[in-house]
Amino acid sequence: MSKVVFDPELIQRYDKAGPRYTSYPTAVQFHEGFAEREYKDYAIKSNASGQPLSLYFHLPFCDTICFYCACNKIITKNRKRAAPYLQRLYQEIAMQAALFDQQRPVTQLHWGGGTPTFLSHDEMRELMAETRRYFKLLDDDSGEYSIEIDPREANTETINLLRELGFNRISLGVQDFDPKVQKAVNRIQSEAETEEVIHAARAAGFHSVSVDLMYGLPLQNVETFTETLDKVIALSPDRLSVFNYAHLPQMFKTQRQINEAELPAPEVKLAILQLAVQKLTDAGYVYIGMDHFAKPQDELALAQENGTLYRNFQGYSTQAECDLIAMGVTSISKIGNSYSQNVKTMEEYENCIDSGHLPMFRGIGLSDDDVLRRHVITQLICHFTLDIKKLEADFGLIFNDYFSTELKDITQLQEDGLVSYDDNSINVTPAGKFLIRNVCMVFDRYLREAGEKRFSKVI
Repeated sequence: MSKVVFDPELIQRYDKAGPRYTSYPTAVQFHEGFAEREYKDYAIKSNASGQPLSLYFHLPFCDTICFYCACNKIITKNRKRAAPYLQRLYQEIAMQAALFDQQRPVTQLHWGGGTPTFLSHDEMRELMAETRRYFKLLDDDSGEYSIEIDPREANTETINLLRELGFNRISLGVQDFDPKVQKAVNRIQSEAETEEVIHAARAAGFHSVSVDLMYGLPLQNVETFTETLDKVIALSPDRLSVFNYAHLPQMFKTQRQINEAELPAPEVKLAILQLAVQKLTDAGYVYIGMDHFAKPQDELALAQENGTLYRNFQGYSTQAECDLIAMGVTSISKIGNSYSQNVKTMEEYENCIDSGHLPMFRGIGLSDDDVLRRHVITQLICHFTLDIKKLEADFGLIFNDYFSTELKDITQLQEDGLVSYDDNSINVTPAGKFLIRNVCMVFDRYLREAGEKRFSKVI
């Protein structure tokens, strides 16, 4: 199991902006020269692989705005706005399904948002029925079928319906239980609402319950976050994510409603993170990587242990060998060695669908160098190790020759105690695991060449 050492001095020294590597190349490299025609070519070719499919649906509606949110969403009290979006989503499902072998099983499915449970119960039933009409969903509960839940938009009846529809994993946002923090970020959510959803999920037989927390929010301090952690640990979720709040009001307008004077100082943020790591590991959770923790028997921990953990746009995953078809506004697909993104506004989405076109506007086909570097980054960010000899054999290269430019940085990482490196392997140290993004950044050719700065701080 993954051991981790919290080294505040090292973390402060390396705390700079960098990608989260839910893909490589990152979305910054997507371009409009890759669109519908290129996507269709990759999709049709992918059928020869026989690999299973992963489906993602972006449901962008929210009833209220959370000031910290950087997601693509539509804030509305009007529940009727979902209906026309869903009708077009069904058309996209049909267009996508026409490209893929109908016998390819869907081993992974995810509804994200926004707030997926903004939909009515009938709309949820209809969306799953339309998905099942066009794709081969599994009926034996063996798939990884997950949904993001806002406890304010769900109750026991909702959870039971989702289980009936085939979902077996849920992720729910909490961020912080402190009432003052909740008010400061405009997310008022009672402990009782959260408890009801978790208890209902367990009673309904969900395989996994995940809780999201966030540090760096206004008015947070070590004492109050301790209380939140104690309450969450008492609820015993299978997984936890403890995200860093990245305050980027110049990029995300809703964040301008946050009072910057109330944000915790960097040293307080670091102390909160250190507290979270200590309490969660003391409670028996395994550090998976980045922001993620899981119980030792959870699928993520087991996948990391047996070398099959993967990372995609939903975070860490156990389903590495899938083609990911993403539907709805702004969603990102991964088909073969390509990525593609749908249009970002509702008007563009409607226009594309109404004219009979897939709604994607940019993407990228990976070069051999991209595939190699993606493999290196995936191994490091998922397993904290890189088998150099295996890499050389699999890709037909000499590591020190191919990555000669990177060797200086790798040596520096070793001198600073983030990694150990020899001719056989690179291994991330327990102190370097919190800085895995920095380790991965060494192998990011685009970042090196462009000096790209449009990313959040790593801690």
